[in-house]
Amino acid sequence: MHTPKAAVRKRTARRSVTAVEYNAPPNYTLDVELYPVAELRRRVGDADARGLERIDFHCLIYITAGRYAHMVDFETQSMAPGSLLLLQPGQVHRFGDLSGCDGWLLVFRSELLPAGGGAEVGPQIGTGNAVDELALLQLAEGQRTHLRLGAAARKAVSETFERMAGDTRSAPSQALNALLRSQVQSLLLRLRLEAEPSAADDRVEPAVLQRYRRYRAAVERNFARWHGVAPYAERLGCSEKSLTRAALLVTDRSAKAVLTERLVLEAKRQLAHTLLPVATIGDQLGFAEATNFVKFFRREAGLTPGAFRAGQRGQRSQK
Repeated sequence: MHTPKAAVRKRTARRSVTAVEYNAPPNYTLDVELYPVAELRRRVGDADARGLERIDFHCLIYITAGRYAHMVDFETQSMAPGSLLLLQPGQVHRFGDLSGCDGWLLVFRSELLPAGGGAEVGPQIGTGNAVDELALLQLAEGQRTHLRLGAAARKAVSETFERMAGDTRSAPSQALNALLRSQVQSLLLRLRLEAEPSAADDRVEPAVLQRYRRYRAAVERNFARWHGVAPYAERLGCSEKSLTRAALLVTDRSAKAVLTERLVLEAKRQLAHTLLPVATIGDQLGFAEATNFVKFFRREAGLTPGAFRAGQRGQRSQK
């Protein structure tokens, strides 16, 4: 993560979340940034004053000593030695007190990954690339963004971070960038194996994975307009059944469930982090009537939008 001078930070009067876009430090030409928590403390500064942020890049926070708590999308993750947190573009997060821990922060953009960038339509990816994409997708889609590594994995991951840190101090070159990309992809694969060893198989074909990626990219752009799977299937030139099969294979959830969860998450973000009226939020999310939005949110979240917002404000006031 960057200091305000090194990242593009935007805040509007009606929003309490700062948008943080990736912007590498001056004269830094490598695709990956990696630095120890000591440097992260310097860059973050006053975590309370920094507040909530919404990032447009990937980062991994890895704790090697001490304790640390980090808030990601309404949940506080309590981290200890061997804990690793994966943050993805679009997530709302907040730094905690970094004074009592040590570790690493790894930052990279989606474009670093094979077939990255979220393009809705792109070339077929090969088997090797599919493995790398599957590692990241299944970590995130499986809601395993916080991993507590076992002893063997901790040793391997720590060695990887230390090796990468040494590599980033070398003179920049295309070969070094290729090496760092390879190291990131290998790290993601190791984390995938650590998260769910029994699921690390070849059951997801590259074409199926590509279909799911295109679906998720389309959902990310259109979830406020299209609340059903049919328009996505039509746009992507496949059947609803094919999209559901792809979603189930990658995430163990249906295509409809993936879409609904994304819509609910955005509703929660808007309710918790803005002062917009409930009716306005519902309208922005594609609900013609406020009552329809309230019914949808209550069915999926278990409480009304107003109750959810009040609960979030109550939690903040107690901190």
